[in-house]
Parts: sequence; C-alpha cells; structure tokens
Amino acid sequence: MQNTDTEKLRDRYRGALLGSAIGDALGATVEFMSRADILAQHGVHRNITGGGWLKLPAGEVTDDTQMARCLARSLADVGRFDGDDISAKFVEWYASNPPDIGNTTRDALKRLAAGLPWTEAGLQTHEAMRPRDASNGSLMRAAPVALFTRTDAELNARYSADQSRITHANPLCIDACVALNSAIAALLDNPAADATEAAIAASTNDIVRASLAAVPKQTVETLSAGGYVLATLQSSFWAITRHDSAEATIIAAVNLGDDADTTGAVAGALAGAKWGFSALPQRWLNVLIGGDELLKLADQLLERSMNQ
Repeated sequence: MQNTDTEKLRDRYRGALLGSAIGDALGATVEFMSRADILAQHGVHRNITGGGWLKLPAGEVTDDTQMARCLARSLADVGRFDGDDISAKFVEWYASNPPDIGNTTRDALKRLAAGLPWTEAGLQTHEAMRPRDASNGSLMRAAPVALFTRTDAELNARYSADQSRITHANPLCIDACVALNSAIAALLDNPAADATEAAIAASTNDIVRASLAAVPKQTVETLSAGGYVLATLQSSFWAITRHDSAEATIIAAVNLGDDADTTGAVAGALAGAKWGFSALPQRWLNVLIGGDELLKLADQLLERSMNQ
C-alpha cells in the first residue's frame, strides 16, 4: 500500500475511534432528554459542554467509550481476540466504580467478577433478563473490532459476535454488532461504500435486516433513539445516510435525545470511518478527554490489521 493510501486509512482509523468518543461526550450532556427539551434548553446541541444527568466535566466520556477503550487495548496488546483478557479489563473497569453502567452490562459483569467464564456470563444474563437485554451496551463499544479485523470479513463477524456475547448474548445484540462492524470496515476501505448495504449483507437476522432496510423511510419524528439495540442501530445509520459531514452526522444523532451518548458514539464511529479524523471539528477535539490514547490505539489497530 502506498504511503498516501496508508495515511488516508490512518485518518479514517483515527476518525472512527475519536468520532465515537466525540459523539459520546457530546451526547452525554443531553442523555435521557426528549427532543423537545433539548430544543428548549439548547436549541441545536452542538458543543461539548459536559453536565447532563451525570454532571460530567466538559470533554469527559461515558461507559460507551470506556468499554470501547478496554476492547481496543486488549486487541492492540494481545494481537487477537482473547475473551478472558477483554473480560478482565471490563471487570477491572467495573471495579473502578464508574458513574454509569447499563443494566445488562452490570448483570453480566457481576457474574464475571464472581468468576464465571465469559462464555457463560452473558448467556446467563440473557436467560435471566430476556427480552429486556436487547439493549445497546455491546453495540456502543464494538467499533475497535472492525479496525482490528478490517481485512478479514469472517474474522470481523466472529470477533464482533464474541465481544457482544461477553455481556449481551441476545441474538439481536450479537447480529447488530456484526452488521455495524461490517459497515465500519467497508467505510474504512472505501469512504464511498454504502454503509447500510454492507450492514444488511453481513446480517443473518431477519429482524436486524428489516430494521436496517427501513432506514431510508425514517424521519426525525419516527425514529426512536432509546436503549433498544435496534433503535440505536437504525438512528445511527439514519444519521450517516442523511447528512454530508461528520459534524452534521454526530449533531443529528445526539439531538435525537434519549440515549443520546450511545447514538452519538455509534454514529460517530461510522462518520469517523467515512470522513476521517481530519474532518472532526477542532473545537470538539480540543476539549475531548483521553483523545491522545485513542489516537495511539487507532494507530496500533491499523498496524495489527495490516500484519494479519
């Protein structure tokens, strides 16, 4: 690969991780707010200001980015998918008493912390909580897998599914992660790729496929942006397919409200993979906390993907 092509790819790798973190940090301010309340209090929410129900400092991220960072660290350090290592990193993070953990994730991490193998913890959570466990907690963190496995579609699908199974073994969650990461990998390789088409092609679940196929029919009024995994998937793909820049995509996603940080994180990963780090507004990058490590991890994942 020529140096210019490598640098363009590096820009998109960095964009995917940083775009996701930015969507998370921007969305955290308006998480759990309705669209009407966002409009009344912020107009169009477009600046990373912190606050929100978690009362975060400006630029701080939530569990979305924190768990994605654990996954990225493991893939970069170990050089393969290691469920035990990823689970240990998740449990270490859980033990740090983070301010926000989703209910499904919390249940599975409790089981992991008690010594249950990762191959069983998510399954037991699924049995105990279904159908309430069809939530977006594994989708929000999935993007590093796409960066690591970009050159191998089969490996991308397998690792995307396995990272979901650690906490979210619901078939909808597993397949949504596979679909999302297929789209991210397609955009990393070719920014002009049809992200929705790539996601549908990778999905083996009729419900997920139908949700993605319905994206072109959706409007701000008809979209749901809550914690249901397919609501997040659909809203994120709507945001990237209806807007012409990374900034516009991320702003549109978080202003849908409800689970705004997660919709922002997933849409931000897609947008960053498509338009690159260089397209992310400097005003966001200037305040983002932890961006330097994410840049390093993106570069490490690129190197790993090129040496597979």
